[in-house]
Amino acid sequence: MKHLTRRLALATSAALLASVAVGAHAQNALDKVMASKKITIAIPTDFPPYGFVGTDMAPQGLDIDTARYIADKLGVKVELTPVTSANRIPYLQSGKAELVISTLGKNPEREKVIDFTAAYSPFFQAVFAPKTMAIKSFADLSGKSVGVTRGAIEDQELTKLAPAGTDIKRFEDNNATVSSFVAGQVQLIATGASVAGNMMAKNPQLGTEYKLLLKDSPNFIGVAKGEDKLRLKVNEILVAAKASGDLDKLAQKWLGRPAGDLPQ
Repeated sequence: MKHLTRRLALATSAALLASVAVGAHAQNALDKVMASKKITIAIPTDFPPYGFVGTDMAPQGLDIDTARYIADKLGVKVELTPVTSANRIPYLQSGKAELVISTLGKNPEREKVIDFTAAYSPFFQAVFAPKTMAIKSFADLSGKSVGVTRGAIEDQELTKLAPAGTDIKRFEDNNATVSSFVAGQVQLIATGASVAGNMMAKNPQLGTEYKLLLKDSPNFIGVAKGEDKLRLKVNEILVAAKASGDLDKLAQKWLGRPAGDLPQ
């Protein structure tokens, strides 16, 4: 009996020590960053205007600017690590990056394996058109032609919101939709922010701008599970950036519209 009691006590002590160790490990990212004066942030390089490689072969875009902004506010250097949609969460889980700023949407499945800060930027589907075209509401689409990719989210939303008399022209993929707008086959285009941003960068002569919102799906910053100190510190930076107008400026620069109301 004494041996059993002793074994139980030892097992309990070991469990407590393990939990303390896990707790300490789960809270060490911010301390590590501040001690080393460096933070590694995973970013996209194939998803303009959020992240892409410029003519100087350096990464640029909204997510890259956000990463540098957060590092600057922390007072540390930033190491930018390119990731893809498939490996961005594993990079976080394996400790290869302290933060993921890569057009990351929040959903219940992802919340099981990583934590999220407050939202930092909008990700949206919208209607775009030349600046010279007066479009103030969906009613203004009546009598005009709008190109959209068949079956995409923007197709579904446009179908619900466009008034009778809108000439919705559906194409089989994003390239065909963009080509139709660039060639003047349609007057407006309904597409995602990334597709529109890439199109506008390649065709500045069109003078295209954001007109009407179809659907908003904001981006969040990913943090390793349990790293509450780092998550809360980044949240402080984001709250201050929103209050100062810095988040709106970043969104305006890259997306052609302010960040607007973002979920906390």
